[in-house]
Amino acid sequence: MKNAATLTSNAASSRPAPSGRQTAFGILGVMSASHLLNDMIQSLMIAVYPLFKGGLHLSFGELGVVTLAYQLTASLLQPFIGHYTDRTPRPGSLPVSMIFSLCGLLLLSRVGSFPGLICAAMLVGTGSSMFHPESSRVARLASGGRHGLAQSIFQVGGNTGSAIGPLLAALFIAPRGQHGIAWFALAAVLAMLLLSLASRWYRRDMAQHGARKRSATGKAALDLRTVVPVIAILMLLMFSKYFYTVSISNYLIFYLQGKFGLGVQAAQLHLFIFLAAVAAGTLVGGPLADRIGRKTVIWFSIMGAAPFTLALPYASLPVTTILLIAIGFIVSSAFSAILVYAQELMPGRIGMVSGLFFGFAFGLGGIGAAVLGRAADRHGIPAVYAVCAWLPLLGIAAAWLPRQPGERADAGSGSEQRG
Repeated sequence: MKNAATLTSNAASSRPAPSGRQTAFGILGVMSASHLLNDMIQSLMIAVYPLFKGGLHLSFGELGVVTLAYQLTASLLQPFIGHYTDRTPRPGSLPVSMIFSLCGLLLLSRVGSFPGLICAAMLVGTGSSMFHPESSRVARLASGGRHGLAQSIFQVGGNTGSAIGPLLAALFIAPRGQHGIAWFALAAVLAMLLLSLASRWYRRDMAQHGARKRSATGKAALDLRTVVPVIAILMLLMFSKYFYTVSISNYLIFYLQGKFGLGVQAAQLHLFIFLAAVAAGTLVGGPLADRIGRKTVIWFSIMGAAPFTLALPYASLPVTTILLIAIGFIVSSAFSAILVYAQELMPGRIGMVSGLFFGFAFGLGGIGAAVLGRAADRHGIPAVYAVCAWLPLLGIAAAWLPRQPGERADAGSGSEQRG
C-alpha cells in the first residue's frame, strides 16, 4: 500500500540517531514513583465513590459526571500543554502540577455538595494534565534509546498507583470516613519533592544535550496525509482498550456487590487484583515491544483479551477472579507500545503526542464513565458488562498498522538500546 510505504519510509528517516548515552534508571525510577503517587491520588476518587454515593445521595449517572469532569479537565489540557512544552520546555511545571492535586485532595476531604465534588475532581484533573506530557518526555530522555522499556517503567508506576489506591482506601479511608482522604495529601507533597529532583536533572540534560536532541528530533518531515490515518487507527485501539477498562475500574465494586453479594472491602480487593494485573502487563509490554515489534504487541494486547472479556459476564466468582487477572494483564500491555509507536511517527513533537494520547485516554475514561453510568442506572451493570465485552474485537483495526522498519533489527542488535 503506497501510503503505508510512504509512512514507514518517513518514520525510518525521522527516527532519531542513537543517543550515545546509557539508560538513566535512577531518573526512570523517580518518574515511575512520581507517576505512582499521581495515579494513586486519581484512583482514590473512584475508590471512594461508595462513600460519596451514600453521603451525597448520588446516582450512578452523577458519579459518571464527576469522573467526566475530572477526565475532561485532564484530557483537554494535555495536548495543549504538550504542544507548548515542545516549543518551550518547562521543567518547573513538574512539581507545580502537584500543587493542583494537593488542593483537590484537601477539598475532596471536606466537600459536602455535588458541585464541590466536581470542583475537587477538576483540580486533580488539572494537576494530572500538567504532569503527564512533561513526565513522559523526561522518561523518553532518560531511556538511552530503550523507549519501550522506559515507557513501561514510567507507566507501571502509574498503574501500580491505580492498583494500590483502592486498597489504601479500603484500609484507611473506609474506617475513618471522608476526612481520612486528607492524609493522602502527604502523597502529593512527596511527589512534589521527587519531581523537584527530576526537574533539576531535566534542566541539566537540556543544558548538556538540548541542542543535539533538537537537531535529532526537531526536523522530522512527515507527510500528515499518511500519519493522520495511522494515528486514527491508534486512537481506535485506545478507545477499545480504555472504554472497556473504565467499565471494570469504575463499576467492578458495584458489579461484585450486586451479582455475588460481596462486601465493600472484598469488592475493593478484587479491584486491586485487577489493577495489579494491569500494572504487571504494562511492565512486560514495553520491553517486549522493543524486542519483537510494537505492532505485534499491540495486536496481541487488544485482540488477545477478547475471549476472556466475552466470558466474564457469565462466570462464577472464582472464575471471575481469574478472568480479571488475565484481562488486566493482556489489555494493559498495549499502552506503552501504542505511545512509543506514535512518538516515533512524530519524533519532534514528543510532548504533544504524549499529551494527546494520555489526554485521549483520560477523555475516554470520562466519557465512558458518564455513558456507562447512565446505562447502568437504566439497564443494570451486568448488562453493561455484557455489551462492553465485545469492545476488544475492535482490535482488528491493528491489521492496518504498518510495521515500523528497523524495529526487529534495532531490538535484536541492541545498537539503539545501548546507544
